[in-house]
Amino acid sequence: MKNLQHKAALWVAVTTAATLTACGGGGDTKSTTPPPPTTFTLTVNSVNPATGVGMTVSPVDNSGASNGASSFTRTYNSGTAVIVTAPATVGSNTFTSWAGCTTAATETCSVTISANATVTATYATPKTTPTVTVTPASLAITTAQSLSVSITVNGGTGNPVPTGSVTLSNGSYTSAATTLASGSATVNVPAGSLAVGSDTLAASYTPDSSSSSSYSTANGTSAAVTVTAVATSIAIDQSSIGPAVTDQLLGMNMAAWYDPTTAAVVPAFQLAGIQAVRWPGGSWSDDYHWATNTMCGNTPNSNATFANFVNALVLPGGFDVALTANYGTNSTCNGPGQPSEAAAWITQGKAINAHVSHMTVGNEEYGSWEDDLHTLKNDPTTYAAAVGTASTSAGYYAQIKAADSSVLVGIDVNPGNSPAWDPIVLADAQYDFVEYHYYPQAPGSESDSYLTQQAAQGLTTSIKTIKSELVTAGKPNTPIYVGEIGSVYTNPGKQSLSITQGLYAGQVLGEMMNDGVSRATWWIGFGNCNGTQGNDSSSLYGWQNFGGYNVFADGPTDVPCAGSGPIGTMSPTARAFQLFSKVAVNGESVLSANVNGDKTNVRAYAATHSGGTVLVLFNVSETVSESVTVSLSAQNTSSDVSVETYSKALYDQSQNNVWADPVTADMGAQNLPLTLTLAPWSMNVVIVKP
Repeated sequence: MKNLQHKAALWVAVTTAATLTACGGGGDTKSTTPPPPTTFTLTVNSVNPATGVGMTVSPVDNSGASNGASSFTRTYNSGTAVIVTAPATVGSNTFTSWAGCTTAATETCSVTISANATVTATYATPKTTPTVTVTPASLAITTAQSLSVSITVNGGTGNPVPTGSVTLSNGSYTSAATTLASGSATVNVPAGSLAVGSDTLAASYTPDSSSSSSYSTANGTSAAVTVTAVATSIAIDQSSIGPAVTDQLLGMNMAAWYDPTTAAVVPAFQLAGIQAVRWPGGSWSDDYHWATNTMCGNTPNSNATFANFVNALVLPGGFDVALTANYGTNSTCNGPGQPSEAAAWITQGKAINAHVSHMTVGNEEYGSWEDDLHTLKNDPTTYAAAVGTASTSAGYYAQIKAADSSVLVGIDVNPGNSPAWDPIVLADAQYDFVEYHYYPQAPGSESDSYLTQQAAQGLTTSIKTIKSELVTAGKPNTPIYVGEIGSVYTNPGKQSLSITQGLYAGQVLGEMMNDGVSRATWWIGFGNCNGTQGNDSSSLYGWQNFGGYNVFADGPTDVPCAGSGPIGTMSPTARAFQLFSKVAVNGESVLSANVNGDKTNVRAYAATHSGGTVLVLFNVSETVSESVTVSLSAQNTSSDVSVETYSKALYDQSQNNVWADPVTADMGAQNLPLTLTLAPWSMNVVIVKP
């Protein structure tokens, strides 16, 4: 019995121990109680001011704290969604933004706690409105006077000097933005920009990035400026006979990349009065091989064969032709141009009655941009030797003359070229004329005021220089052919389709007529759209946001310039040729036209016209009409006076895709002097019959 009792006691002890172990008892067991939650710190900051900004916070944090003033912290369990709200204003400063929030809406920041976080409310100091002072140099001017206007922008005592730009405006006149220097700027208002009467000038200040945090935009006005009209008179001296007038000034370039069989070309040229063409197109000339219609490095239009050019364009239009001989490359593209190729071209032209009157040796050979496989590239001595003389049988001059002695042979000139070009080629080569190209503006630097008021007169300066060079070379009175002319030498923008280029084109035609230029071809008639790649700045006047060299529209298939109208539509530049075709008439002579009064905005050219007189009058003021009195030295009456006008107002219709025609007014019989009103930015052809 005793042994049985012991075993029973042992079983009870073991069972009790097992039970205690299963219930977590015993010294070696581990607790299963859940761990405490993870907490993170939320820091609330502010900027401007950095301290003292009272914020509302919801919910309360782990210690029971909620709202606070920056900077302060709150502790939250992970996953807690906290909303912090900042006041809209602190003193005079205004709330601008939150940073560090999960989401933010105006002054409310929502952040979900998953790590230590910092949120920051930023305030802005109120911007100062500076004082803009506008001070004209004079409070009384005439329409013939420009006006200098000083503009100062003052931020007040203790504030930084404002930086940025100012714009001056009055009615339809608005200046380009002018950058401030030490808080000041000067704007020159061109003569004729302000309307007759009392004018107040308004200046608008726009801060740049350096001043935008401190200053707001601001405006200021001047005292009234009194503008008085100037009586402008134009006197035509009918006894002062100048150079002979030629219709060969009415010329256009065409290029071998354009299909010359395009049906719209001839009627468009004829409507504009075009009489002359140049081919095969600028720098392409030094790579083009006429016999095969091929090029070195490019591909001509497959229809641009010489035969097609002549039969589809030249002969139907009755145009005179100037060709540019390939000086740069031979037919296998591994050596310089060959005079024999040029001579064969003249022979072929004569055979098909191509009306070739001029051939120039190469295009702009003074320029490094021209392809030239001669050993010495773009070298004047090499060029002069290649042209040669009548006795140099291997040269261009002799071989072209041998093919057709009536064809005039010309050379490239570029006064002021560096290195020197003209003095060498003019002295060493033989030639019948010289060819000059004129583009007065660089891309990106176009200016409407320069183009309308100065650029055309710059051509006359260059022509005078060439005439002086010819005298020095012992070859005075050599004809000058302006083979290419435009407003910008590459990458044309919106100005190319604007009234401003039209006014320039009309004036250069007048200048060339007065200068006795023998022939001219504008760059280019068709096929040279530039789309939106050029300067389309709002500082330039115009309704188009694209540009092109071509002055006749290529039509809707030319997508980048589709807004130019149906194919053959005339731009303002082509309109200038159309108007001037009434003036550039063979057999007539240039007359002296003197302007007295507003010489800044009124330009005049004159010639004889079928026993009467024709004038071309320009008003190059954008905003102000000009009243002019026209007198003829040997005439007191006229049996009929007509005025044909193309103006800014007509061009402005193009904003609605209407490319308007010039307008004509027949005034009937008139006593002289004659009083006319010239519309702003207008070209006017006035025919005064005997």
